Amino acid sequence: MRSSSLANPLLAFTLGLSALHCGRKGDPIPRPRAAAEAMEARLEGLRKIRLVLPSRDVKGDSLAGVELVRVLYMPLGLTQPTPDDVFSRGEVVLERRRPDLPGPGEPLVLDLKSLHRPQGWIVVVAVRLGNIPGRPSGVLPWVDPAL
Repeated sequence: MRSSSLANPLLAFTLGLSALHCGRKGDPIPRPRAAAEAMEARLEGLRKIRLVLPSRDVKGDSLAGVELVRVLYMPLGLTQPTPDDVFSRGEVVLERRRPDLPGPGEPLVLDLKSLHRPQGWIVVVAVRLGNIPGRPSGVLPWVDPAL
């Protein structure tokens, strides 16, 4: 009878100890990713854009890479829009995905010959894994291809 009375407290102690240490292995939920910084973008001629992919996110941490690059277009209006206006109201006209993208901080030239839109404005956005868009680049003018 003595052995059964000793087993119950030992069993209770073992179960209590395992329940106490069960959740201490760390947070299983990954930290949310921060958006990428804005890319440097400039026109090279009438139909090419030279980009430099961001190397940091908005928090200042280094990036391992971006999932895709989006070019957004907005028709010509009375005034030049802000980059956020083109990003929120523009249409996606071109996407370039990995593995066709260089690493962070490296240049990329996009040829926009296939973009048949009237005069307007374009911005370029780097998108991280999980469809997290970064800050839009500066607004660039788009000239009618018929000119």
